[in-house]
Amino acid sequence: MRKSEVVVVGAGIAGLTSAAILSKQGLSVTLIESHTQSGGCAGTFKRKNYIFDVGATQVAGLEKGGIHSRIFDFLDIPSPEATILDPACVVDLNDDGMPIPIWYEKDKWIAEQEIHFPGSRRFWKLCNLIHQSSWIFANNNPVLPISNFWDFSQLLKALVPSNLVTGILLKSTVFDLLRICGLSNNHRLIKFLNLQLKLYSQEDVYNTAALYGSTVLQMCQQPHGLWHLKKSMQSLSEALESSLRKTGVNLIFGQKVNSINFDDLNMCWTIFAKSKKKSFVYKAKDLIYSAPPQSLLKHLKEPLNSKQSYKNRLINLPDPSGAIVFYSALKKEHIKQTYSNHYQFVSDEFGSLFVSISEDGDGRAPKGEVTLIASIFTNTKDWFSLDKQDYLKRKQNCLKKISLELESYFDIGSENWLHRELATPLGFEKWTNRPNGIVGGLGQNPDIFGLFGLSSRTPFEGLWLCGDSIYPGEGTAGVSQSALMVSRQILALKGIDNFNL
Repeated sequence: MRKSEVVVVGAGIAGLTSAAILSKQGLSVTLIESHTQSGGCAGTFKRKNYIFDVGATQVAGLEKGGIHSRIFDFLDIPSPEATILDPACVVDLNDDGMPIPIWYEKDKWIAEQEIHFPGSRRFWKLCNLIHQSSWIFANNNPVLPISNFWDFSQLLKALVPSNLVTGILLKSTVFDLLRICGLSNNHRLIKFLNLQLKLYSQEDVYNTAALYGSTVLQMCQQPHGLWHLKKSMQSLSEALESSLRKTGVNLIFGQKVNSINFDDLNMCWTIFAKSKKKSFVYKAKDLIYSAPPQSLLKHLKEPLNSKQSYKNRLINLPDPSGAIVFYSALKKEHIKQTYSNHYQFVSDEFGSLFVSISEDGDGRAPKGEVTLIASIFTNTKDWFSLDKQDYLKRKQNCLKKISLELESYFDIGSENWLHRELATPLGFEKWTNRPNGIVGGLGQNPDIFGLFGLSSRTPFEGLWLCGDSIYPGEGTAGVSQSALMVSRQILALKGIDNFNL
């Protein structure tokens, strides 16, 4: 049995970040991960001479003042080598219009908006005003949702006058912003927004919270931007692991948490874990749970029986999406000339495909070759209900159809694939240990976002949540912000209530 001040479950970016911050502040930390490597959905795997990013393929928050930059500076570790994505993405609506490059430079992006969405400037200006207000607020480190007076005090400290104005949109959607600007019938703009918002909020224009959607729609532009990591997405986890080694965190791989319970005698949390051959027990006063909160229904069975309303809330959480991901490689000469690492295009078969292509010299493929990853959203239940034969048949059929879509769009000859494989929600469940292989967190609709979401504080003293289902939401930047928030809450209880980055 091992005792620590804090045990963290899950070595994705949220778990790694919270462990790194708390251990840097002098707390003893144990971090438990079921996989043999860190990173979770922002991890990588290798096939032959290729390195593939499992899920996430781009990073926000590496710019000066961004959340990753601030955390790395605090941890005194170098940021991973990365280049700005410009354009961040090329969006093809598969209509009579030209593809839409989303530029890093603001003036170029504004000019592009006028070309593709004439008369929409008022909408983009409104989004920018909301984003500027929200950005200042987020950088002031609020705690949301509010669970006690300390959380409330942090919210008050974070507020600026502009938040009082944008706050009236708390229950509004992005579509409400379009209506305000007289653009509710601009079908091409709505089609574009639906594609982009689905990537970052798991909701469409009608259901994405206005305050959240306005921010993610501005993240590609300066002074922020999206970044392409050299080597792979794993370099983000490796940087955080280097901090853990310096501060003596007990980082444990290959142990799967079976159950969690509260030890009334010793007033601490007990975590029962198991490797392939042995069982282990860990104890800590504080437990940070970075796995999806839905997994608490399995891990926290006995304590949840005493908190029926919280249990019901977990049961009734909306179902997150799953993903089908196509991993491939080919010679660069066999794909038509591209001018972005990322493409998103409308597909009659799949709704849309999001495509990530490696760069020369970024370590993902040998010289003269590229990796190409294409992903689509799917309903996880559609895959887990199949018997083995039907599952394999459907998987092969998807592989073939995605190949045909990519061959058509990028002028790829069917004989030119050097590698192809497909991951389904079943594969993601095995890789990440997330229930039903879900990807991303809860859809960022007005009933879930901010004040109305799941709190990092649970009804159980010393049990904390962080990750993509907790404010402020998805992506490596979002989960890092949630890790900072929960770290600040724990440190405040230990008398360090002025900790900020």
